[in-house]
Amino acid sequence: MAFNHLPAGVHDALGPLSVTPVTHSVPMAKNHRSDRSPTDSTARPAPRTVLDRLASAPGRASRITHTEHLPPRAGRHAVWPDRIRAEVISAVQAKGIEHPWAHQALAAEHALDGDSVVVATGTASGKSLAYLVPVLSGLLDGSEAPNGRGATTLYLAPTKALAADQWRSVKEISHPLGTAVRPAVYDGDTPVEEREWIRQYANYVLTNPDMLHRGILPSHPRWSSFLKALKYVVIDECHTYRGVFGSHVAQVLRRLRRLCTRYGASPVFLLASATAAEPSVAASRLTGLPVVEVADDASPRGELVFALWEPPLTELHGEKGAPVRRTATAETADLLTDLVLQGVRSVVFVRSRRGAELISVITQERLATVTSEAGTAGDRSLARRVAAYRGGYLAEERRALERALHSGELLGLAATTALELGIDVSGLDAVVIAGYPGTRASLWQQAGRAGRSGEGALAVLVARDDPLDTFLVHHPEALFDQPVESTVLDPDNPYVLAPHLCAAAAEIPLTDDDLPLFGPAAEDLLPQLEAAKLLRRRTKAWHWTRRERAADLTDIRGQGGRPVQIVEAGTGRLLGTVDAGAAHTTVHEGAVHLHQGRTYLVRELDLDESVALVQEANPPYSTVARDTTSISILETDIEVPWGDGRLCYGSVEVTNQVVSFLRRKLITGEVLGETKLDLPPRTLRTRAVWWTVTEDQLDAARINPEILGGALHAAEHASIGMLPLFATCDRWDIGGVSVPLHPDTLLPTVFVYDGHPGGAGFAERAFHTARSWLAATREAIASCECDAGCPSCIQSPKCGNGNDPLHKRGAVRLLTELLREAPAS
Repeated sequence: MAFNHLPAGVHDALGPLSVTPVTHSVPMAKNHRSDRSPTDSTARPAPRTVLDRLASAPGRASRITHTEHLPPRAGRHAVWPDRIRAEVISAVQAKGIEHPWAHQALAAEHALDGDSVVVATGTASGKSLAYLVPVLSGLLDGSEAPNGRGATTLYLAPTKALAADQWRSVKEISHPLGTAVRPAVYDGDTPVEEREWIRQYANYVLTNPDMLHRGILPSHPRWSSFLKALKYVVIDECHTYRGVFGSHVAQVLRRLRRLCTRYGASPVFLLASATAAEPSVAASRLTGLPVVEVADDASPRGELVFALWEPPLTELHGEKGAPVRRTATAETADLLTDLVLQGVRSVVFVRSRRGAELISVITQERLATVTSEAGTAGDRSLARRVAAYRGGYLAEERRALERALHSGELLGLAATTALELGIDVSGLDAVVIAGYPGTRASLWQQAGRAGRSGEGALAVLVARDDPLDTFLVHHPEALFDQPVESTVLDPDNPYVLAPHLCAAAAEIPLTDDDLPLFGPAAEDLLPQLEAAKLLRRRTKAWHWTRRERAADLTDIRGQGGRPVQIVEAGTGRLLGTVDAGAAHTTVHEGAVHLHQGRTYLVRELDLDESVALVQEANPPYSTVARDTTSISILETDIEVPWGDGRLCYGSVEVTNQVVSFLRRKLITGEVLGETKLDLPPRTLRTRAVWWTVTEDQLDAARINPEILGGALHAAEHASIGMLPLFATCDRWDIGGVSVPLHPDTLLPTVFVYDGHPGGAGFAERAFHTARSWLAATREAIASCECDAGCPSCIQSPKCGNGNDPLHKRGAVRLLTELLREAPAS
């Protein structure tokens, strides 16, 4: 029997550059727009005061496991390079920015020198201005060409919301430059009648990688005048391009570079990233070009009080009688309610769309109850100043929420990571993070949304009932004393590369001279694509052979097919969409779906038509899908001895099927029942890390046959939960299987695999950090206060076997023995 779990500083050489530090003690507001609404005259409470008020309720103080204080930091000014146009500097100064920070000036200098550069500094450190100033200067130069468009810029954002936000910023700062700068957003929401004007006249086009892949590159002849003049490509929030999505974007950028070369352009790439490990290495892998790194953050920072918060155990019992901790959703809704009542402007970051909706609804209800009892009409409006923000909303809904947030009309917002990236969330006093977001990079990105004017801010991480969250709130050094992770992506993944070779051939036939651009795996893939009748070799080039669009061969976000439309059964109204890869687990028949504070039940999922029919309802429960998984080894790439056992990395085939769903009580998470489902199995070829143990090792660990399955299963669950600490993934990017006797190894074996076709680099990272990763896994299980296992250590919410069997102490002994003879990672 197999047990499973499936994913659904500034350079030292300042001398040669004209970057002159001016001062080390500057007023913080000089280089930032005011973050307060003109009508908001209320003084900000000190972050420590806000935290003390949150902790003052009965039983609350003990929930704070650690408080970290990051002191304020003064900024270091410099001067703009003298090659920047005076009109641009005047426009920047008109926004109240007298001088750049040193890292902004240095990045601009590199851009002017024609060096691709990545600015990897903290949230609100002015990365946008670092690339915008040289870009505007270049566009101003280009406006003096005979055709008025001698230079163009392409801006790429990972989300539509960020592109729209940046468009507003560019319009505002470039207003004094008149028609010399003509920014325009080109995405799926852009009206058809505007698109031709953008292609012909806009010189600053803001879009996303999806639109570049599907819309711009396949139609490159219509973009020829834009591409001929392309001087800069801006890649904002580039740390988000990781895993399979990052690998796809890397190939899209190579296709862009190839077309630019054909049109005689050689653009400079300007990248902005949250603080990351080895940002120049990641940026080079993403673009395929050498990239200079600017990572010494010279901006000022207000104090940050960062609290780690663990919800209490309840009197309830979950599966197998395990103790149940109060949910992070309920705890976070309480905190948001209290923050809004205090008048503290706050954003809650939630890992799931459903979670964002739930927290918004619960907070609104509690505010309505509290303010109704208080009896003041003004206070009763507080419930209307709380909302949810997530992907899947229609364009007009997203824009309305963004406007309300900018204006200060909203006081509390429960958001997914759709709001994490770079959007100018003005005037926030506090950020609450409901569950560890998967990486330290994302954690700091979210925490940095508060205090953006350089004033003090509060951040609170509320732990979920999960092995990694529990480990982190009791081991703060893993958050505060460790560097952020390296970005993991693999552009040579054949499942990623193959469709982009087809798309490139459809754009302009591929020649042998093009192949080095796409990486070492390209040459071997071409004969396979020819055998599949996708490409054909004619004379010296490979041609696309089919009538359909080659760009439609792949979804660059790795979602595996067209999105499923969520339609209200009675009215036919389109409510939103869900990714195809997530449809089996989120919109199966009987699933609870939340949208804009309303609850719906899925009546039917039509996989052929990619439609889920829903009906408004008010069930007192949420739903969680359950699945089963089997795995077979296709090829072992690397194998190293761990005592008598083995640690391996290679290719596997995973077969998964969603088989049922649980109904769980809202707030408490108590299981009400399970319903079977009849959905087709899905097969995935991917990359995995796995380890085996021998009979002698089992004897040494005192693992008898009766508890072997439970020990392996528990170790598998916990190791999946802990891997995000070592690779830029979250637990939904990876899956696992444990087998007491696997037919391919003939030994007890635990697998952890990438949840994307061809792999995403996470399993490879796990292989190379295996000793540290499994040691942290052992510590997470051993230090948990439960007796026999719970969601904080070895239980998984998605276990297809109902978390049975599990053996906590056996897992600890097994990992102890495995690690005893493990080589150093």
